[in-house]
Amino acid sequence: QVQLVESGGGLVQAGGSLRLSCAASGLTFGRYAMGWFRLAPGKEREFVAAISWRGDITYNIKSVEDRFTISRDNAKNTVYLQMNSLKTEDTAVYFCAARLLRSSYFRQDYDYWGQGTQVTVSS
Repeated sequence: QVQLVESGGGLVQAGGSLRLSCAASGLTFGRYAMGWFRLAPGKEREFVAAISWRGDITYNIKSVEDRFTISRDNAKNTVYLQMNSLKTEDTAVYFCAARLLRSSYFRQDYDYWGQGTQVTVSS
């Protein structure tokens, strides 16, 4: 049974930082590209960042460029999202997702999802 478990969310002031983690089990982690998505109130689930299965290719949306960094540790079956200079508009539930081999911007392409972790940024 595949499980993706996010952690690291919380309440932070604008300008602060958080590091999200997503621990994977039940799959061959090194064969999966990983993505982070977020769901804010009244909005659709939005792609945030993705990383290739080897960790050598990353990409993210423009609004988090230079603030968020995705990384992974295949030895620990974990993907991370380092979030710096947080803004109130980053407030959302953050989900990690896994896709066999190839990463994608599109949520429908992902095979497995975590349950999400809440990030709240106060002004």
